[in-house]
Amino acid sequence: MQILKNLYQVGGDLNGITWDGVDIGYNDCNTYVLKRPDGLIMFDCGCGDTLQQIFANMRYWGLDPADIRYCILTHAHLDHSGAGHLLKKQGVRFISSNETADAVGEGDERCCTYLYHKEFTPFIIDRTITDGEKISLLDMELKVLLLPGHTMGCTAWIFEHEKRRLVVSGDIIGTLLDGHFGWSGSIDFDREKYIKSLRRFARVDMDIMLPGHGMVYFHKPRRRVENVLSIALSEWRT
Repeated sequence: MQILKNLYQVGGDLNGITWDGVDIGYNDCNTYVLKRPDGLIMFDCGCGDTLQQIFANMRYWGLDPADIRYCILTHAHLDHSGAGHLLKKQGVRFISSNETADAVGEGDERCCTYLYHKEFTPFIIDRTITDGEKISLLDMELKVLLLPGHTMGCTAWIFEHEKRRLVVSGDIIGTLLDGHFGWSGSIDFDREKYIKSLRRFARVDMDIMLPGHGMVYFHKPRRRVENVLSIALSEWRT
């Protein structure tokens, strides 16, 4: 599915772009691909079992999977990073927060294999980032926001494309029409830190938000973040 010129969603089972044995499910996250003159940048890579579906979707849009240079992770859960070990075999370089790097390197419960009844194959992150850091990939500048809560490694990635400010948000915000927050069953879920992250995220101006599951927010995504913050403050504070 083309989102903007040279920006595509190529994975995600909640809206039927990929399928992992569950109808309208959460087994496979939204995977996005940004086409640059010198290669492709992928954001999250799905559970692993759907990688060939992702590749087929890419080829439909004229994107060669062999051109993937980087994969950027929002967090360590299997539905977002399970294909990592497969992409590493073809030379893709991975970038994530330190916490996410540690989790996928160990392949432990922080990857939430118990939720999916699957095994996680550990892999090594090539580059870790820090909060507020700006990095340049294929002549594209991305800003990093660490927003722990759903997991301790949750990261939002901000960049400019087609004169719009985009944010790849992972599961920091819950899926529209199906909840307000990222799943709370994570080993490292933390409500107090989550609220702090939502307060910070609600101050971020953006034109389009690319979430971890479900529909892309094309219009006033900051309102959605503010609504989620309001609900968190109402329901979670004691």
